[in-house]
Amino acid sequence: MKRTSTKPNFPSKADIVTFIGKQPGKVGTREIARAFGLKNADRAALKRILRELADDGTVERRRKKLHRPGTLPHVLMADITGRDRDGELIATPTEWDDDAHGAAPKIHIQTLRKARAGVGDRALVRVEKSDVDDQARYSARVIKIIDRAKQRTLGIFRALSGGGGRLSPIDKKQVGRELTVPEGATGDAEDGDLVAVETAPPRRGLGLATARVVERLGSIKSEKAVSLIAINAHGIPHVFPSAVLKEAEAARAPSAGGREDWRKVPFITIDPADAKDHDDAVQAEPDPDPKNPGGFVIHVAIADVASYVRPGSALDHEARIRGNSVYFPDRVVPMLPERISNDLCSLRPAEDRAALAVRMVVGADGRKRSHTFHRVLIRSAAKLSYQQAQRAIDGWADEVSGPLIGTVLEPLYAVYRVLKRARDERAPLDLDIPERKIVLTAHNTVDRVMTPERLDSHRLIEEFMILANVAAAETLEKVRVPLIYRVHDEPDMERVNALREFLKTLDISLPKAGALRAEQFNHILQRVKGRDVEKLVNEVVLRTQAQAEYTAENYGHFGLNLRRYAHFTSPIRRYADLVVHRGLIRAGKLGDGGLPETEDLQSLNEVSAAISATERRAMKAERETFDRLLAHFLADRVGATFQGHISGVTRAGLFVKLDDTGADGLIPARTIGNEYFRYQEDQHALIGNNSGETYRLGDAVTVKLVEAAPVAGALRFELLSEGRYDRRKQTERPPRKKDEQSRDNKQGEKRRGKKRHR
Repeated sequence: MKRTSTKPNFPSKADIVTFIGKQPGKVGTREIARAFGLKNADRAALKRILRELADDGTVERRRKKLHRPGTLPHVLMADITGRDRDGELIATPTEWDDDAHGAAPKIHIQTLRKARAGVGDRALVRVEKSDVDDQARYSARVIKIIDRAKQRTLGIFRALSGGGGRLSPIDKKQVGRELTVPEGATGDAEDGDLVAVETAPPRRGLGLATARVVERLGSIKSEKAVSLIAINAHGIPHVFPSAVLKEAEAARAPSAGGREDWRKVPFITIDPADAKDHDDAVQAEPDPDPKNPGGFVIHVAIADVASYVRPGSALDHEARIRGNSVYFPDRVVPMLPERISNDLCSLRPAEDRAALAVRMVVGADGRKRSHTFHRVLIRSAAKLSYQQAQRAIDGWADEVSGPLIGTVLEPLYAVYRVLKRARDERAPLDLDIPERKIVLTAHNTVDRVMTPERLDSHRLIEEFMILANVAAAETLEKVRVPLIYRVHDEPDMERVNALREFLKTLDISLPKAGALRAEQFNHILQRVKGRDVEKLVNEVVLRTQAQAEYTAENYGHFGLNLRRYAHFTSPIRRYADLVVHRGLIRAGKLGDGGLPETEDLQSLNEVSAAISATERRAMKAERETFDRLLAHFLADRVGATFQGHISGVTRAGLFVKLDDTGADGLIPARTIGNEYFRYQEDQHALIGNNSGETYRLGDAVTVKLVEAAPVAGALRFELLSEGRYDRRKQTERPPRKKDEQSRDNKQGEKRRGKKRHR
């Protein structure tokens, strides 16, 4: 047996586990070493013990920290689910892995004063271990109510000729479950209105449930109807209070006083062709320093939002609530009013604009050597689209881009080439998941769905922004000014183990030894490039990854393979960036609008949790709007045949993404074939119980559209193509229990005659 250390008082595993369990929140190697008086020579033995404890599940590793499995962090999002026998509120964590940890722990909500919460609410809470354990393991104080209980149902009102009407719910899970709206309960709703209703069950359990209209939200016949549904369904603030608009209108461009004059620096903006605001500008030139041969000086200037949105103002309060802008195909719900985002903070050509800029020196190897931040006044030389910039550098310049080629564009692309070399050496995660864009007609209906080409101009701006974000994080960390990091945890070991088992079915190995790195995933993706399983493996690797989020405590960015990273480059649409700007102003003593001294680690953790939630809300709303638009687009093509691939596999059936539009739909398991199909989680597949016919994530399939529900964004398909067969795997399948086989045979008999038409 190996000795852990020659030191007599080296802690045992039991000592370490006990220490971790007593600590509030999470604890790292440094804290454990300090607590037990361990020196550098003992660190290797300590790390080995911690790895063993993590491998056997005694402790969990997350965000480079350790904690006892099933414990909760200090600050989290929680859903208030009910009351205990004394009438006190009980909550559970919003995000919890039931499979890994069992039932979610109950959280006892302490007596409320300012924040009046109720059952069904979602709140940001500060958690402590509770002394009372009969009803709750934890107690918590509500910091802020994030979402109120959804007592209402949203749907589209359909008027009936005899009075009253029907309500078509907008929720995918309620497709086909209409509600009846009696005469006198319509609330003056008109046919086609999006309405909120209160519901009541049917009398004696017969007929449709009834509903009463409590609010008219708008007509779906309007041009922006589809995004209106998502905005109301997710409670996204979209109307600015009058005090906010008043502050925005009163804002004036700051003078040059106290700013460095950079108006002669030939900045340009490069954005999408349809961009309405331009908040980042770039410029590069060869470094004249003889000590940096082949190196460059890069300037990145970002609109100085902190000049206009001061801490504690009405604008600041509203921006913090919104967290971020939300982008729909037919509209944008901005974080800040247009007076700020599209006017004062838009870096228009030939107009003086206030900016916060970073000057970065990179070597010929593409590595950043130094950087400094400056509060400046700039005047952009030109605005280009990504396509316009790329065409110019490829020899197809126009009257705007032509004069910029030698002095502006060529140095930018030269820097990009050296930055790309450094990026390739860093080896960030390189997933190939194309993004689709919906192009609308003048009437806001779908014209077409396209996959924009990824150009070097896109990658150039991306690399410049990443470099600037790293510089911001490094600066604030060095001077110990608190900030909000953009972090991405390494994948959970359970997911990695599941991926490892899945890859074995493809004869691909994922080593167990050593630290997990993004480069390992890239090697796997390279091995399948060009093979028929390429799409499948990209999907599975993507699902293995953790979700990026905001936090005031750094644990790195796994996907980008960066030790420290913060969002700095878009404060007009992300509150996290505005906080970073304020931190840089405070750190560099760059004038007014800096981060207040009251903003400490604790308060920024609360902000981080809230804006991470608003980001997820925006992503869900954007995705649902995409689905609804495509369901509208395909509604008149019911019965048509499409090519697609399996994008999800569950016990309920197969989810299919169409190749031409990216529309998603469901093939219910009960409609597949004439036998029982088992869900095989480790293979991401449904497998026929008798034949072994297999449908797996990523497989190409032919489907027929049999139903479209545009309001809910739901599509239902019928499967037309054959699955794959692996006779070798069938012979390896373990014998099934008699009762399980009997159940499957009965279910198979019920489905006889439902075999798909080919």
